[in-house]
Amino acid sequence: MFVDEARFYVAAGSGGDGMVAFRREKYVPRGGPAGGDGGKGGDVIFVASTEVNTLAEFRHKRHWRADAGGHGGPKQMTGKNGKDLYIRVPLGTLIFDADTDEQLADLTKEGSEFIAAKGGRGGLGNQHFATSRNKAPRKATPGKPGEEITIRLELKLLADVGLVGYPSVGKSTLIAAISNARPKIAAYPFTTLAPNLGVVQWRAQREFVIADIPGLIEGAHEGHGLGLQFLKHIERTNLLVHVLEVTKKLEDHDDDREPIKDFEVLRQELKRFNPELVERPQMVVLNKCDLPYVQEEADRLREHFEGMGLKFMTISAASRENLGEFIEALGQRVLNQRVDDDREGGLEWWEREDALPPKAEEE
Repeated sequence: MFVDEARFYVAAGSGGDGMVAFRREKYVPRGGPAGGDGGKGGDVIFVASTEVNTLAEFRHKRHWRADAGGHGGPKQMTGKNGKDLYIRVPLGTLIFDADTDEQLADLTKEGSEFIAAKGGRGGLGNQHFATSRNKAPRKATPGKPGEEITIRLELKLLADVGLVGYPSVGKSTLIAAISNARPKIAAYPFTTLAPNLGVVQWRAQREFVIADIPGLIEGAHEGHGLGLQFLKHIERTNLLVHVLEVTKKLEDHDDDREPIKDFEVLRQELKRFNPELVERPQMVVLNKCDLPYVQEEADRLREHFEGMGLKFMTISAASRENLGEFIEALGQRVLNQRVDDDREGGLEWWEREDALPPKAEEE
């Protein structure tokens, strides 16, 4: 089950209590206070991991608590620190304070961590309270309670490429044909009820991540179809690929679906949801080009979209026609984007581990 939102309570461990104790040892003439300090309580730490894909783990478990610190012991022995609680979440997880709706963290890199609740400090043993006037104090302090907070998690998928398009245009078939994703495929609309993530192998074991975003139709930004639920996942994709189809015209059937109109409608939905999305790099692919009535429209559509300055390709996910060229075009664009990101971060392309100079792409 794909779950992209969760709300639950977390509590760090309380610190252990300090101890009141005294010692009588052979070579310590008057002995003295020897109560140890309590150990620190465990922290609650969120960590981003590629081994987790959804927030389903939090669907039924609503309370998470770290271990408390151990109490202090005699002979100035400090109690054991409580074990930290590490909670793994998918890359792209936003962490909010559920009560104030303040964003606390955005975990986008493997291994990145955020301490949501800090463990309480351990109490002090009576060894700390000895003075010249009170050499045998019978005072120790209790451990401090750990922090508590109600957390809200929101997952926005991280992908290099996002496939957008009307239901039934073949996005699921396409992502299954070029990646390791295995989505449900059937001949009816809204087959895909959750985003699918796949890894595409490209050029000597280089790879990139592609996502199929389901449920986009006219009015998606207002909640029509499944759009409002999944539009947010497009916000983390670097390249948007519009997948179009040509619907077969049937006699005595008024079909107002048309590829150019579909494209414009979805662009408007993206813009209404987040105006920045229409400024992202985009390309257009016409699927099902193995069908004669699709081939008849290909030249007209190519002229239109290339006139808009968009790269246009014809493919067939079912027959795998032109998929090699499609993967190459995607990979090159993804690499160019990564190179640009590295330059913004002060790196040049030859400093990357997967260094490969970008090609000049023909538009």
